[in-house]
Amino acid sequence: MNRNLFVTKRDGRKERIDLDKIHRVLDWAAEGLHNVSVSQVELRSHIQFYDGIRTADIHETIIRAAADLISADAPDYQYLAARLAIFHLRKKAFGRFEPPKLYDHVVRLVKMGRYDRHLLEDYTPGEFAEMDGFIDHWRDMNFSYAAVKQLEGKYLVQNRVTGEIYESAQFLYILVAACLFSRYPRETRLDYIRRFYEAVSTFRLSLPTPIMAGVRTPTRQFSSCVLIECGDSLDSINATSSAIVKYVSQRAGIGIGAGRIRALGSPIRGGEAFHTGCIPFYKLFQSAVKSCSQGGVRGGAATVYYPLWHLETESLLVLKNNRGVEENRVRHLDYGVQLNRLMYQRLIEGGDITLFSPSDVPGLYEAFFADQNAFERLYRQYEADGTIRKKRVKAVELFSLMMQERASTGRIYIQNVDHCNTHSPFNPAVAPVHQSNLCLEIALPTKPLSDLGDENGEIALCTLSAFNLGAIESLDELEELASLVVRALDALLDYQDYPIPAARRGAMGRRALGVGVINFAYYLARHGMRYSDGSAIGLTHRTFEAIQYYLLKASNALAKERGACPWFGETTYAQGILPIDTYKKDLDDLCDEPLHHDWEALRNDIRRYGLRNSALTALMPSETSSQISNATNGIEPPRGHISIKASKDGILRQVVPEYERLRDRYELLWDMPDNQGYLQLVGVMQKFVDQAISANTNYDPSRFPSGKVPMTQLLKDILLAYKLGIKTLYYQNTRDGAEDAQDNPVAGQPDDGCDSGACRI
Repeated sequence: MNRNLFVTKRDGRKERIDLDKIHRVLDWAAEGLHNVSVSQVELRSHIQFYDGIRTADIHETIIRAAADLISADAPDYQYLAARLAIFHLRKKAFGRFEPPKLYDHVVRLVKMGRYDRHLLEDYTPGEFAEMDGFIDHWRDMNFSYAAVKQLEGKYLVQNRVTGEIYESAQFLYILVAACLFSRYPRETRLDYIRRFYEAVSTFRLSLPTPIMAGVRTPTRQFSSCVLIECGDSLDSINATSSAIVKYVSQRAGIGIGAGRIRALGSPIRGGEAFHTGCIPFYKLFQSAVKSCSQGGVRGGAATVYYPLWHLETESLLVLKNNRGVEENRVRHLDYGVQLNRLMYQRLIEGGDITLFSPSDVPGLYEAFFADQNAFERLYRQYEADGTIRKKRVKAVELFSLMMQERASTGRIYIQNVDHCNTHSPFNPAVAPVHQSNLCLEIALPTKPLSDLGDENGEIALCTLSAFNLGAIESLDELEELASLVVRALDALLDYQDYPIPAARRGAMGRRALGVGVINFAYYLARHGMRYSDGSAIGLTHRTFEAIQYYLLKASNALAKERGACPWFGETTYAQGILPIDTYKKDLDDLCDEPLHHDWEALRNDIRRYGLRNSALTALMPSETSSQISNATNGIEPPRGHISIKASKDGILRQVVPEYERLRDRYELLWDMPDNQGYLQLVGVMQKFVDQAISANTNYDPSRFPSGKVPMTQLLKDILLAYKLGIKTLYYQNTRDGAEDAQDNPVAGQPDDGCDSGACRI
């Protein structure tokens, strides 16, 4: 390497390149790591140096050289590259490696308008000094390279136009804690801040994108998921569109309940005109969703929900496919098709499904969610009424069209609306669940808006977080973590702003939370268990029982202190009904694991004191936030030991936790023989999860004699999911072989769900 090259310093000065300094930084970054070669990184870097190169470009070249060496045989390069990236990031943020004092840092960023000014109003310099003592900046060295790049790209406070970064990760964590507990009494809040900081900075708790990117900034909207229900009127449709724009611009993922909109050709104003049908209004929603870029954190995204029995369903099912013309396609939305017991029965019996416009069949749409017996009675009554416009379709043909589109696009989702209401924390007679969200794990009541100021409508918000199952040694640890996460997320509901009255009304009335999990695949590998062979059923039952029990216990304890949520009376909990009472009993044939916690004592405490939060659990995809914790995604099996994601910084490689010790224990996605074992585990989880689960189905066509997945298999799997009580099905992934050429990357998945373009944890 030519030592006579000159580099351009940050202030514009030129000086001779100092290769010894570069070597010292690399030696520092490599300390304690296994099977990494500093000389290999130097060799790869030097090839790309040139005379006059900027100091920053030297740093980035070295980082990329280390990142390019990440492999299954040498996974520690992901930490070498990460440490180099942290070194570079701190230089950019602070002008030096050592971070400043917390108080000085906050004062500077408040003056810049980057941090919420309330931080300086709520806390004294002495309290900031105490918080400074909680921070361990060396925890930055526990990030993988992919995690650092995700932090840098999405979460750290920055100027997205110039690329300037203003903070490092430990400041993010401590200030999120400071904001969330700012309204707690002075005598206790610093202890909560310390404990919460410990939990998130050691990756035992995982935070969603809106919280990590937004809490501590002047923007105060942190709910990951927003459910907006649309009525069958122009005023409601316009209000829905306006609400979408407001929430997409503030980083939320959107679920749109559009099933009430009447079908094409329906009369308007007593026959004065014909209705244009659903598609023009879906196009309006699509425009609203894509109108905002979400501040560069991610693009807007939404899922539209409608019932399978809607008169336009055959046209709606194909809206996403590549055939057809723009006039009859709406391809930039995803779709959730709503089913119930009667629809499945018609399929099994070889019968017909009758399609109606909701406007022609009074009471049917509401009964579809609130009362299955009433729905069947009304449905048959309307089928027999010759005066009502309708269309009969063979159930197998309609289901086959749905599954064909689900297979070809991957993005036609399924919601079993009866399970969402019969196994629910909400009393369907007064607060039915009409839809889900972008990622199909939120199941909360909604009411259509008549206008943006409508105080009687209800927009549902859900605030997310997750337990990192790979970071706990005992299920007993969940009790402390549950208390922390419930208190933090509940405080966030009071801390954030609400741009629409109907959203404030729902959030304050229900105070719904959605706590999920990450790193389930590692959790199974560590315990020597697999998805597909039934070995994990007992562990899964014990784990999710503990999660729901401790979350309910924490919410009950908070209700004793601060009162139950105002609309607690609309929950099944108020009737003394718990998730262990309403799950699909078919699960008992699969799992004979007993209950391990004192549910009867908890039931009595809930009856007496109520719950602070009407909902507590939801299992989300967690694409990006899992990367931050160097964890596997949500509950999903990994596609390979190395996941590969494209980003603006190039290819990001991340190796599964403890690869060298556990490589043979991981059950990879395409090694699973079918979906049965996975769906059984999801069913066991759903027994305890009070909202829903982002569960995927996956198919390898090469496993079938024809090289094509048979329709019978697709239908068999959704029937199994229904039998097990699963509320929703998210992606359908089909192996196409292309991904295998890149070390089994995570292909075809969106970027962070609630990481799917929007609703991310």
